[in-house]
Amino acid sequence: MIPLHDDNPTRTTPFITVTIIIACGLAFFWQLSLGEHQQAGVVAFGFIPAVFFDHTQLPPALALIPAWTTILSSMFLHGGWMHLIGNMLYLWIFGNNVEDAMGHTRFILFYLLCGIVAAMAQALPNPESTVPMIGASGAISGVLGAYLLLYPRAKVLVMIPLGFYITTMRLPAGAVLAFWFVFQILSTLLSAGQEGGVAWGAHIGGFIAGILLIPLFKHRNAKFFTPARTR
Repeated sequence: MIPLHDDNPTRTTPFITVTIIIACGLAFFWQLSLGEHQQAGVVAFGFIPAVFFDHTQLPPALALIPAWTTILSSMFLHGGWMHLIGNMLYLWIFGNNVEDAMGHTRFILFYLLCGIVAAMAQALPNPESTVPMIGASGAISGVLGAYLLLYPRAKVLVMIPLGFYITTMRLPAGAVLAFWFVFQILSTLLSAGQEGGVAWGAHIGGFIAGILLIPLFKHRNAKFFTPARTR
């Protein structure tokens, strides 16, 4: 189930959402510019639990920024075109409404905090891991958790591949996001004990963080379970 867009207009321009998308795009082009040294860039600016918790250190040539700052820099790096496009699609569809509900300044703080919680959720079970973690999906998962409480009745156009046949339908956002969350849990269980790959734990941690934090960040006039609006 791939979301394409929601039928949920905003009252303000989502400056922060657009800025994050542009920043992630520019960061990815910078990664591509490294050529054969792309992996070195991931190691230098990705979030590595073992380095963050001081179980090991990077070689001096790669220790370009303090270890604690990589939890932020890692949110803007991606592992490939599909990784970037998928994350930015979710952020564009759901981020603008969440930003609308809390304002620009609160939204960027909320986004970064969800990303930090997501990284910790992935790292704490295995703090000695040396696998770099990159991607905006942990922070975006927080946005999805917030959207679930704010606009579960908004309609989302989704694409559903059925073998060689592809169909689209409009579903309530609550159903789309609940399906997404269950998929994360199942994927976590199926990938237990594996190193590398998708950071499913970060997705779950970010999503829960978004649910818990949205009451603190939304405007007073922004209501939970808002009825669906039309454009």
